[in-house]
Amino acid sequence: MTRTPDIRDLLGASTAEMGLVLFGLSAGSMVGILSSGALVRRFGTRPIVTIGIVATALSTPIVGLGAAASQSALVAAGLALFGLGMGGGEVAMNIEGADVERVIQRPVLPTMHGFFSLGTVVGAVIGMILTAVAFPASWHLLVIGLISVPVALMSVRHLPRGLGLASPAEHGSVGGRPVWRDPRLLLIGVIVLAMALAEGSANDWLPLLMVDGHGFGAALGSAVYVVFSAAMTIGRFTGDRFLDRFGRFPVLGASALIGGAGILLVVAVDNQIVAGAAVLLWGLGAALGFPVALSAAGDSGENTAARVSLVATVGYVAFLVGPPGLGFLGDHYGLRNAMIPVLTLLALAAVTASILGRMKGEVPSAAAVDRRA
Repeated sequence: MTRTPDIRDLLGASTAEMGLVLFGLSAGSMVGILSSGALVRRFGTRPIVTIGIVATALSTPIVGLGAAASQSALVAAGLALFGLGMGGGEVAMNIEGADVERVIQRPVLPTMHGFFSLGTVVGAVIGMILTAVAFPASWHLLVIGLISVPVALMSVRHLPRGLGLASPAEHGSVGGRPVWRDPRLLLIGVIVLAMALAEGSANDWLPLLMVDGHGFGAALGSAVYVVFSAAMTIGRFTGDRFLDRFGRFPVLGASALIGGAGILLVVAVDNQIVAGAAVLLWGLGAALGFPVALSAAGDSGENTAARVSLVATVGYVAFLVGPPGLGFLGDHYGLRNAMIPVLTLLALAAVTASILGRMKGEVPSAAAVDRRA
């Protein structure tokens, strides 16, 4: 994303034309996300993760070559391939992560998502440096692709075979009932919806929210986003100890409240220092919601793959669909007021987490079981 302005200049595209080019990313992501669950049940996680990682790695040189050749269609195709690989691969990887938790009997999904956040920060810093020294975007993306493909192929060799395959008795149902009719899973989906939207809205709108809503300069607005990303990374790497001590649903409830407090301050207080500091709360609150809810979904009943796939799909759809909707609200009511629906959903998520924590028959985290034994 740090090279988007350079790609736009190479294409000679207007803002509207770049919107059409970037639509390739959204379209590919939606196809990958919505098809991943069925593909995992048919083929298992390993081939889907492999195809997803390789597709993502191959897409970056395609985007670079398309930009160098001033071919908008080729750039859009590369972005669609990137979205397809990321959308399908991430759902399958989360199923893998839930299985790792089941095997080793301790939470690891927050740390796994922490590495994703760390990679985002590192990639953004590298992109900023290469942009500053005027390194060509096409060569940058080509090098990333050349590095990523062999690393991806080496990594997937260690994935187990057969994980996620639906048995003849399952096929996405539990006791003859589809998993989406499980009340606990639907409540977990509400939490994922809120937390994914809290994260996605910051990813898409936070710099502009700081610039337009609080009068920050462009550079400071970008710096605030780095603060948010750093808070997310720290929260994910340190989250396991809180899960071990308090359990999933108390942590989810607290995360929703902390993130909501940060957004409330950004919306309600017209002060740059307060707004900048509140982003720390926003990032820390959003950090654990998505991975911990996926972990809870995997432990909520039989057919782990179908459960994690369903909840992950809800989250990734929220990532893609929610921020554009907030942009529409921002056009009419301002970006600060556009965050009010996110705040409302986080309040609902906190209540939902409390309900889930009290529901009879809740499956506690593995670490909590070990602690009580």
